[in-house]
Amino acid sequence: MKIPLFFDGYDLKAYDFPGGRPLSHLRERLRYHYRLMKGAQPSTGFYVAFSNLAKSLEMLGHEICINDFGFARRNPDYPVGFSGYLAPLARFGLQNPILYGPGRVPDPDHLAALRQRMNLATVTYPSQWPIMLNPVESRDLFAPMFVGIDTDAWPDLSSQTKTVDILLYNKVRWEAPTRDVDLMAPLRALFKARDLTVEEIHYGHHTPEQFRASLGRSRTMVFCTEHETQGLACQEAMSSGLPIFAWDEGKLSDPSQQRIAPGPVTPSSVPYFDDRCGLRFTTQNMEERFDQFWNQRHGFRPRDYVVENLSLLRGGQRFMELYGALCDRAGIPTDPSRPVTSASV
Repeated sequence: MKIPLFFDGYDLKAYDFPGGRPLSHLRERLRYHYRLMKGAQPSTGFYVAFSNLAKSLEMLGHEICINDFGFARRNPDYPVGFSGYLAPLARFGLQNPILYGPGRVPDPDHLAALRQRMNLATVTYPSQWPIMLNPVESRDLFAPMFVGIDTDAWPDLSSQTKTVDILLYNKVRWEAPTRDVDLMAPLRALFKARDLTVEEIHYGHHTPEQFRASLGRSRTMVFCTEHETQGLACQEAMSSGLPIFAWDEGKLSDPSQQRIAPGPVTPSSVPYFDDRCGLRFTTQNMEERFDQFWNQRHGFRPRDYVVENLSLLRGGQRFMELYGALCDRAGIPTDPSRPVTSASV
């Protein structure tokens, strides 16, 4: 079926005027190559997630149209997908039922105001725990929807020659001086004491090609971030066959999320993870857990977990579960063998 998707963010802009779509794509290409030349991360995480979603839906045989305002306005009952930043998309006044995500969900007060201007039918987070940031009475609006990992773009690199024991991925975002004392410095000392080779990279300061090269020469990855709603970089490493040693305190560190949380929230740095992927640790048990992780490193099968649970195919299927429910309400068939009504053309 035809699925209208809309994205507005730093990478791709939603322009609602003649010639807006080609202009937006030209801008996106220029921005991508400019950031590539600067050595900065060329695409935002939201845009990578959106691109993977579009690819996964095409894999399932659907036709994707991006930022096609004319189609949406001609078919106001036809559900659409919104991604990226929600507030800019509100200004266009579309009346269609909206499945929102992937993107940055506004705080509850701002979201309530946007619902007065938009037909938000379902709002998604990449995993379950962020839904708990919203008031209990509004949680029926939300659903978890992960973004599929392109396992062809991130192939199994286990057979490559490895020269680095530990790829230390530093994505600490809050209270960095404190975390350097109680987390990063002890980890570096731990690896040095065990005579392990380490390569450290920082979030936002590498290109996908540089990250892929680092994964190719590394045996394992230590993932250090306070919490993630999904954690694409970690899952790309898992798809590449690297066992993960993940710092996971289960404490909410984002001040903006602390302000809006209506009660206790237990986040995770690896919300999609099982015994095949590696081990979690805290600052209190890192040495004991690392020795266990290192001794077991050959037995982990992280790529198997990604292929089974987080592939592009699985991501597309999850989107269609939620999108199909909106289509059912609107009387629009998702099965191409069923007749198409006038509302769906």
